[in-house]
Amino acid sequence: MATHKEILAKLEKNFDSARESGDLLFFPSEVHTHAENGVEFQIRLCPALQNKPRLPTPDFSKDAPSPAAQEKKRHDPFAPPYVPALYLGEVRDESEGHEYVILFNKYSVVPHHFMLVTKADFQSQTSPLLPADLVQVYLFLLAAKALGRKYFAFYNCGDLSGASQPHKHVQLIPLDDDGPPVEKLARATKLDRESAPFSLAALPYANHVRRLPSSLSSTTDFDTLEQALAGAFIPLLDLAFQTVRHDASYPAGTPSYNVFLTLEHMHVVPRRQEAHTLAGTGEQLSVNALGFAGMLLVKSERELEAVREEGVTKILRGVALEAAHEAQTESFRVADDHADAPHED
Repeated sequence: MATHKEILAKLEKNFDSARESGDLLFFPSEVHTHAENGVEFQIRLCPALQNKPRLPTPDFSKDAPSPAAQEKKRHDPFAPPYVPALYLGEVRDESEGHEYVILFNKYSVVPHHFMLVTKADFQSQTSPLLPADLVQVYLFLLAAKALGRKYFAFYNCGDLSGASQPHKHVQLIPLDDDGPPVEKLARATKLDRESAPFSLAALPYANHVRRLPSSLSSTTDFDTLEQALAGAFIPLLDLAFQTVRHDASYPAGTPSYNVFLTLEHMHVVPRRQEAHTLAGTGEQLSVNALGFAGMLLVKSERELEAVREEGVTKILRGVALEAAHEAQTESFRVADDHADAPHED
């Protein structure tokens, strides 16, 4: 097993080698900024993606074969034997025993984009993140910081989340500045209680956020990380499910949602649908967790102009749920207050 720092330290060299061998396809792009609702959204234009092989969307419907059965019918790119040029190493959670393989994203728009993939028996992309998953992801964020780099992680959960593979995986991409655009909005939010879930009111869709303890970014102790990260994720996931339950028109089936994680915050956004039909083109624009982090991807100048004209927040609202979660967030605050109150024996 390799350490997180060892894996990150060889990203640049291995990325170049994987490109040269043809095992990794890199699609050059350019970033355009678009300001809305106090957020400097990034719209990445990548015309070369029009030539990317289209992967079949995983079938998570009620009557569909199990994700494991679907994987038996087609090649699972995240199962061994791994493509040597895409393989970066493996990490193991010593407390829980979970093992993960670290792979490059074969179709990269951003250099050094890699994934943490569950290694043992097949786990579905419809399953929630486990405490051990969260800890291993956060350890990569910490290792990146120690090496003077900036990364953030995201997870697309369910058939409406923008997931393209049914095998459970978390993705990590590098940043050029202080964080994805929406994270900057979270960082600027003043809180009465640092430990309480909150929402970004400037965004017109349901979003649930938790600020992580400032001390967390200076520890690698598993128990400390697990308690803090699981303690943040479970209430956020509960809030997302509450949002879904309050929506009578929500599609049948297991709720889908997106997660993105930085050293400072955890964000969870429940999803209504996987793609938005652009008013200007009539074409479908797929949205995953990156979109809710403030980073959209388009394949043509025509799509770019359509997104600008319609508005990023309107597009995100179209694939998310109504921002009606303030009362739900307050209910957690009341519950926390009750839990913190002294009890008489």
